[in-house]
Amino acid sequence: MTDIEIANSVKMRPITEIAEKLGISSDTIEQYGKYKAKLPLHLINESQIRNKHLILVSAISPTPAGEGKTTVSIGLSEGLNRIGKQTTVVLREPSLGPVFGIKGGATGGGYSQVLPMEDINLHFTGDFNAVEKAHNLLSALIDNNIQSKTSTIGLDPRTVTWKRVMDMNDRSLRHIIVGLGGTTSGIPRETGFDITAASEVMAILCLSEDFEDLKQRLGNIFIGYTYDKKPVYARDLKAHGAMAALLKEAIKPNLVQTIEGNPAIIHGGPFANIAQGTNSVIATKMGLSLSDFVVTEAGFGFDLGAEKFFDIKCVKAHLNPSAVVLVATVRALKYHGGVKLDALKEENTEALAKGMENLEKHVENMKKFNICPIVAINRFVSDTDAELQLIKNKCKELDVPVEIADVWAEGGKGAEKLAILTAKVAEQCLCQLHPLYDWNWSVEKKIETIAKEIYGAAAIDYTSQAKNDLKKIQALGLDKLPVCIAKTQKSLSDNPKLLGRPKDFIVTVRQIEIAAGAGFVIPITGDIMRMPGLPDQPAAERIDIDKEGHISGLF
Repeated sequence: MTDIEIANSVKMRPITEIAEKLGISSDTIEQYGKYKAKLPLHLINESQIRNKHLILVSAISPTPAGEGKTTVSIGLSEGLNRIGKQTTVVLREPSLGPVFGIKGGATGGGYSQVLPMEDINLHFTGDFNAVEKAHNLLSALIDNNIQSKTSTIGLDPRTVTWKRVMDMNDRSLRHIIVGLGGTTSGIPRETGFDITAASEVMAILCLSEDFEDLKQRLGNIFIGYTYDKKPVYARDLKAHGAMAALLKEAIKPNLVQTIEGNPAIIHGGPFANIAQGTNSVIATKMGLSLSDFVVTEAGFGFDLGAEKFFDIKCVKAHLNPSAVVLVATVRALKYHGGVKLDALKEENTEALAKGMENLEKHVENMKKFNICPIVAINRFVSDTDAELQLIKNKCKELDVPVEIADVWAEGGKGAEKLAILTAKVAEQCLCQLHPLYDWNWSVEKKIETIAKEIYGAAAIDYTSQAKNDLKKIQALGLDKLPVCIAKTQKSLSDNPKLLGRPKDFIVTVRQIEIAAGAGFVIPITGDIMRMPGLPDQPAAERIDIDKEGHISGLF
């Protein structure tokens, strides 16, 4: 059966029943139909959070299709509930870019899914739409002010860094000209589109604590300079109030359910290769307020999502995870050992052993943050016993506990051993998170520390634009912000072709974008782009709907 066929075979419970599992009355939640709801912010209880267990799920460097990190997160939460641990899984919302692109949806798979999967993967409760509208409202206000003869603040259009966004992979919009069509259509200038998941508004939504914090952060968005070189922020255009109003409902986390009827909170959707890659602070704290255990995930490999989860989100929100679970797969390790994508289903212990260096580096990185590590082997039907044993032997050599998770085929039952191990580690762990760097360090030192310690780089090279960006950041007094490095997810390096554990490479920082509202700066490395393109055969070609309204092709 396909993922969508499995999802459709499950009898979902009314969302009021899921809320009751969390001790929430039906009149407290804000229902979006029968199976979705918004959770009001007053349910967050800061005094409860410090006594709960937060478990991060990350992964080794993935193949293009991903290694099932979300699937394992959902399955682990099912397994923990099965062994008597009250658990909520807290995830990011899917972007339509990957849904219609190469990766497909982001609701798990097989018997380890969140439901209703079609709604979640498509429009859900409209959060992405609200982020997109708030972002593009600021874009419209910027161009309107540049055009105005009576209300202009003197914004120099050549310095404007704010683009537009849409939730779709559309490479043709990366670089565009706006304002064509004569004097009534604006001032012509160069700009472009990013994908909505890369919007600073999305980052702000995911790092805000409440409405006031949200509005202040929106006001802090850096736009550009006036003709007399004064910095301009969104608050100078009086944009932040209206932007926050558009996010009135989007700031509230979404409650849905797992395939086994356990609670799932889904909120926010930044990518980890071009943004911070974690769900919202509000959603995580909501889960910790309502459950004893929270399982959450951070996008792509440990070098991207997990590093940003620890160094940005946890530091900002004062969170201390109890454990980190690293998802590894036989196929990804063979891929890093040199096996082509079309041959990954064939047993190849020699390539697997060679690719193990990628796992080794990620385990080393886990230990740098002083959080108790676990490895979860996400089992695929093509895996052989010899291959699985090889990974287990390597984990023993690395002195990290390991379990096999068969969550796609068996759901929570296939994660029970992993759940027992995770609960034991989390409950016994006395570690305190040790961030990789101090926010007060220089921007260059923070970038160098991540690149050398986490990626394994030998040196950093800055283009002339990046050097000018550093001077601008310093002049604006933003050099004490953390760094959110944009980098390919396909390699530990900034070169997607360098698989395994590359060494002696140089990371090239070609520019550094400012996200003053979100509270970080974004060094952009290599050829990474903030507006992806569709593959030759996009997933959209397989998606369809019949005369009864049943959707097919989502996975």
